[in-house]
Amino acid sequence: MDLEEDIRSLQLDSAAEDINGVVNPEDEKPDVDKMDEDPKQEVQAQSVEAEPKAKVKEILSVQDEEDEQMKKRHLNVVFIGHVDAGKSTTGGQILFLSGQVDDRTIQKYEKEAKDKSRESWYMAYIMDTNEEERVKGKTVEVGRAHFETDTTRFTILDAPGHKSYVPNMISGASQADIGVLVISARKGEFETGYERGGQTREHVQLAKTLGVTKLLVVVNKMDDPTVNWSKERYDEIESKMIPFLKQSGYNVKKDVSFLPISGLMGLNIKTRLDKSLCSWWDGPCLFESLDSIEVPMGDPKSPFRMPIIDKFKDMGTVVMGKVESGTIRDGDSLLIMPNKDHVKVVAIYIDENRVTLAGPGENLRVRLSGVEEEDILSGFVLSSAANPISTVTEFVAQLQILELLDNAIFTAGYKAVLHVHSVVEECEIVELLQQIDPKTRKPIKKKVLFVKNGAIVLCRVQVNNVICVEKFSDFPQLGRFTLRTEGKTVAVGKITAL
Repeated sequence: MDLEEDIRSLQLDSAAEDINGVVNPEDEKPDVDKMDEDPKQEVQAQSVEAEPKAKVKEILSVQDEEDEQMKKRHLNVVFIGHVDAGKSTTGGQILFLSGQVDDRTIQKYEKEAKDKSRESWYMAYIMDTNEEERVKGKTVEVGRAHFETDTTRFTILDAPGHKSYVPNMISGASQADIGVLVISARKGEFETGYERGGQTREHVQLAKTLGVTKLLVVVNKMDDPTVNWSKERYDEIESKMIPFLKQSGYNVKKDVSFLPISGLMGLNIKTRLDKSLCSWWDGPCLFESLDSIEVPMGDPKSPFRMPIIDKFKDMGTVVMGKVESGTIRDGDSLLIMPNKDHVKVVAIYIDENRVTLAGPGENLRVRLSGVEEEDILSGFVLSSAANPISTVTEFVAQLQILELLDNAIFTAGYKAVLHVHSVVEECEIVELLQQIDPKTRKPIKKKVLFVKNGAIVLCRVQVNNVICVEKFSDFPQLGRFTLRTEGKTVAVGKITAL
């Protein structure tokens, strides 16, 4: 191909990228010094910039940057915990300290929070972007943001703490690799979150069920006057949380670590605590802890699976989701299940960057051709055409009953709402197959008609519509689920047979 033609096609590509809202990092910050200059000069400067050589160079450097990015491992971190523990504030502080948000924006948020007489909420505004969230000081949707340390690229998922929004929290946690459980050390606040009915307990159980294998417990608000970096308060919280974390299935020695922070003041987040402030803490800061967590990644060579959490129109149909297994490339032919729509991958984006391929754990926006946006629902799965995901209306699962409403009895005919990856679907228990002894994990011989709280049972579950799931043993993230009734999580389970 002729060099000129080559350059022209590259230019077209990059022009298309500009239209798609992909911002070149250098273009993001307007140069204040040049603002007042003659607009004619600006036009001239632009036309000079459009010369082919500059473009090729620019594209090459973007490509290098992309390759550099792909070398870093990528982790999804979900922030969970009781309402008001400081999840959004800590998330906002992380973005500020890692240079994702500039001082001017922070000043704007400070003023806005002050106008609402909510001075201490300004950091949370970075994560809570809609007006309802800012007025109430409650996260409703799962906020998303990105930051990097020297070794890792992180996507923050800021989950709602309020019990009315647990379904949103589930969709956030089901995309996460590691969890940061934020606990308030303020007098009375830890107790409220931890007691029966507090969200700290439900969030921990959900995180474990949804595949969040590693947990970082950050004890926040340590700078509060009622706490004042007290070692006694920190130890008290740790000693109460450890038995509960074990009971929820976490191996506390291997998979859980604790650390004290102040989200509002940004202490012990990017740099270690000053000894003059807190003499007893000589452990790592939050960034170091996040960096040191080892998480097994999905298999890039296994069949491609990406549950769709959202979709929209933008020069075609764009779907969003997290790659659970396999690899996706530009130009791939894939299937959208369960509708079996054949689609072609037109473009792949990580954050704002266009990439040519992506593997497990990445949060993507994928532009597709061959399907209309209205034909896709949240819970559908973008999957390999040669080896598509299973579609079912019934499956066998091993369930653990957590807490039934008013000690209701769990038996055939029990109805609940099933949450599995990004699917939310009404379901019914059609048959209890056998009860399993929690101690020996072996089936109990006698026939089972009903079970109560704490029981483990093998049962057949039926859903109203066709859903895409896999056996837990084949694809853990697509085979684990929760059952909820009237806003409470009543059981957690894994799919054993389809």
